[in-house]
Amino acid sequence: MELEKSRLKEGSKDEYETYKEVETLNSMVPLWKRSKAELDEEAYTAFYKDKFFDFEAPLRTIHFSAEGSVSYHALLYFPGRAPFDYYTKEYEKGLQLYSSGVLIMEKCAELLPDYFSFVKGLVDSPDLSLNISREMLQHGRQLKLIATNIEKKIRTELLAMLTDERENYEKLWKAFGLQLKYGIYTSFGQKRDVLEDLLLFHSMEQNKLVTFKEYIDAMPVEQKEIYYAGGESLERINSLPQLEKLREKGYDVLFLTDGVDEFALQVLRAYSEKPFKSIAASDLELGGDEAKKANEEQNAAHKDLLEALKEALDGKVKAVRISNRLKRHAVCLIAEGSLSLEMERVLKSMPGAQDHAINAERILELNPEHAVFSKLEALRETEPEKFKAYANILYAQAQLLEGMLPDDIGEYAEHVLGLMQ
Repeated sequence: MELEKSRLKEGSKDEYETYKEVETLNSMVPLWKRSKAELDEEAYTAFYKDKFFDFEAPLRTIHFSAEGSVSYHALLYFPGRAPFDYYTKEYEKGLQLYSSGVLIMEKCAELLPDYFSFVKGLVDSPDLSLNISREMLQHGRQLKLIATNIEKKIRTELLAMLTDERENYEKLWKAFGLQLKYGIYTSFGQKRDVLEDLLLFHSMEQNKLVTFKEYIDAMPVEQKEIYYAGGESLERINSLPQLEKLREKGYDVLFLTDGVDEFALQVLRAYSEKPFKSIAASDLELGGDEAKKANEEQNAAHKDLLEALKEALDGKVKAVRISNRLKRHAVCLIAEGSLSLEMERVLKSMPGAQDHAINAERILELNPEHAVFSKLEALRETEPEKFKAYANILYAQAQLLEGMLPDDIGEYAEHVLGLMQ
């Protein structure tokens, strides 16, 4: 700004003259170019609300500069809530991009990976030419270098937030955690080093959100796997019969409530050399060799009953077998192979799923200690029709416990009413 000032005339002791001088006022220097020592939280928040049209204060502000192969100033914010269109195709990610204070791109998508697309802010670099085309700029080495540095900075700040400001991090997670999990899945696990330590899931034992590391740190010495269970809600998962034996042994279980969760864990496979294992997996083992052998002997001893139940269910299940995971419930439904029952539900909810056969290989497991088991053994020989009705009722109950509807609700109602008469 040009200012008019006065000064003593040269050689005079009392006569003044006026002159004009260009002076840069502090208020004219862009906020992101000013020293952090000059700024307080109130200034950062006011700038954020005005610049990015949010009525809530950000959860975290990141103000830094870099010099070297490329020089730039960056001002980044972690919002406290997701925009209404965040999880839609209409949402546009990106940071504002400046060159020496001149805006050259309103939303530069190349500066943010998709999994950090919630970050708001700007970058200002004197090394970016104003005369270069947008296409050349987007594919330039300088922009890629800035983007790489920003990704590392965001991850570092998220980890610091997770450690030092857990409440704020969990608020951010509830708003944007789904996007981080999608980042694991859509990158086929290639971004695990960036993202896996940022993930949170609900712990059955601790009744709160935990990281994978926190889960492992609390594991009993003899536990070798990270157990998880999927469902539409925490309440639904908490009522699953497959949890009974795990609870008895004091093993924690991660509750997965988002559709992408199990897909992401299957991509990761393991954390810190501890494999992820579904509580509804057909190969789940909760005891040593002796327990495994005892279960095999039970299945062999009741082979005829199990085959009769499978036949009565007429193709609804791949097999019927004695369970090693039930304590109180009579039955549970599990899946064999990589497609779980929860993944089947998620896939079937997608548009166009009705055009494809998406079915997990189902196995019905029975609790040999439950009263209904001895009832089945008696009915198999004496009342084959009632035996078949029992088989179908038990299968339908297993479906209901999984949060699924019976294949034929009318048939289920008839079977129940028939037994009540």
